[in-house]
Amino acid sequence: MEFRHLGRTDIKVTSVCLGTMTWGEQNTEDEAHEQLDYAMERGINFIDTAEMYPVPGNPKTQGRTESYIGSWTAARKNRDKFILATKISGRANLWWARDDETVTRHTSGQIDEAIEKSLRRLQTDYIDLYQLHWPDRAMPAFGYHSYQDYDADDMVALEDILGALNRHVEKGNIRHLGVSNETAWGAMKFIQLAEKNGLQPMRL
Repeated sequence: MEFRHLGRTDIKVTSVCLGTMTWGEQNTEDEAHEQLDYAMERGINFIDTAEMYPVPGNPKTQGRTESYIGSWTAARKNRDKFILATKISGRANLWWARDDETVTRHTSGQIDEAIEKSLRRLQTDYIDLYQLHWPDRAMPAFGYHSYQDYDADDMVALEDILGALNRHVEKGNIRHLGVSNETAWGAMKFIQLAEKNGLQPMRL
């Protein structure tokens, strides 16, 4: 199995990452555990998931994928044997993912809530790579070429997002930060702001 560095970190991950976005929708918990065992036995050490999984998003199944991984980790007692990545949802009407909000955002409070819930479902006290699944701001993504344009005054500032995430790095809940479904502009701005403010950057 080929290994590569995870961004600019000392973590080495396999070139093949096990994606899990349909677990809990297209398979059972036992089948998920079987697939995880199969991957680990063949040398894969990188597992990716997200708070909104499985897809399509659904209030009855949200978080189930992370829970399947968590029950497997607890049963195998192997958390130190693999690199775990998960994600916080960007701006969307996923009201079921939050206790007191109707829209998922990257506010400090929602970041705290999302991380704490993911840690509980995953049955771990740290996440190796925590990513923004998609931005808090409006942008064309997921194959869509038109989008609702939000008022710039109603967007969470990128430096505030970085600050909230870095507080969890300092606490030890998160080892490294990253972005997913981000534009070149957004990635560049996160790097620039991290350097300016002495914060851990996105590992992209």
